[in-house]
Amino acid sequence: MILPKSLKARRSQLKLSNLGSSDSDVSPNPTRIRLARKRRGLTIGELANTLGLDRKSVSAYESGKHSPVKEDAMARLTSVLAFPREFFFGADLDEPSLDSGSFRSMSKMRAPQRDMALSQAAIGLHFSTWLDTKFGLPEAAVPDIGREPDPEVAAESVRREWGLGWLSIRNMIHLLESKGVRVFSLAVDAREVDAFSMWKGHTPYVFLNTNKTSEHSRFDAAHELGHLVLHKHGSPHGIDAEKEANAFASAFLMPRATVYASVPSFPTYAALVKTKKVWAVSVAALAHRLRYLGLMTEWQYRGVSIEISKRGRHVEPDSLPRETSLILPKVLAALYESGISRARIAQELAIPLTELEQLLFGLAMTGVSGGGQRNTRDHSPARLSLIK
Repeated sequence: MILPKSLKARRSQLKLSNLGSSDSDVSPNPTRIRLARKRRGLTIGELANTLGLDRKSVSAYESGKHSPVKEDAMARLTSVLAFPREFFFGADLDEPSLDSGSFRSMSKMRAPQRDMALSQAAIGLHFSTWLDTKFGLPEAAVPDIGREPDPEVAAESVRREWGLGWLSIRNMIHLLESKGVRVFSLAVDAREVDAFSMWKGHTPYVFLNTNKTSEHSRFDAAHELGHLVLHKHGSPHGIDAEKEANAFASAFLMPRATVYASVPSFPTYAALVKTKKVWAVSVAALAHRLRYLGLMTEWQYRGVSIEISKRGRHVEPDSLPRETSLILPKVLAALYESGISRARIAQELAIPLTELEQLLFGLAMTGVSGGGQRNTRDHSPARLSLIK
């Protein structure tokens, strides 16, 4: 594995000859050592090599069999993993398992990518729990309709229960937040990692890859909502689960009634570029929906698909402005007014400031003193109160 420059620099600064020379011992939480190592995308062997130790020693640190730990060894672990020393002495964090959430394109993901995403989810849960001690955030209002076998019907049911009608949803992130879904950024630098969702107790979470276009991110958010609604009591993995979540997202974002009313008479690529703005979806998603509803022939669909491929699958024409969080900027602004900066938040959580920024990336890009602009067409207000 090629280590980041920061880790290479730390390795060059290590004095391996003094590894066991400290007279003082400490007792870090082994589960936090493991979590920090996974967050950095390192295997046990890679961390051992960076520290100049054998694999068994690092494995013992993570299992708690090598406790207490020499102070100088602890300092090197802290330096290499780039987490504050205090982080390693906290209580166990809730670490989602691979079976507890939904990963898209799992077959394309490498184990380190999954580990990085799961460990970031653990830090996101840690941050969310901290926020719950400060604010009265919206309670979960995600309907449980997992027994509905038809994703199309399930999507229509959610729209009815939430009183959304059949028009376009202008901001998916605002909508999810207003229904008690905690939304954070998924900072894993890989296209294979699309999004991740999970239930933790009675609280739903969605982690989005915010490096994508607005249209793709909206579909990811709706896709993860599909998992939360359809697969709460079962495994969200596998081809069938992905197809169901995709079908839910397509129907949720593009209700058949409005599609029938707005479909162009001849759905060419150029026509779909204009029409996609009605629902704020990608050309590819709209074309797929039209074909599914029988409003586009296979020949027309192939023609549009060829045009999409020519321009690049990851390039969206006339892309819309990126959606951001409604709650997170308000939370940060309220904390800032109380004298709590982002650096202070990270300090209280005992995490690097960069980890906090990555959870917020693309969702709350304004300064802590600023707030997000409310979309006046949001269907549901976000309820937020500061706990004194």
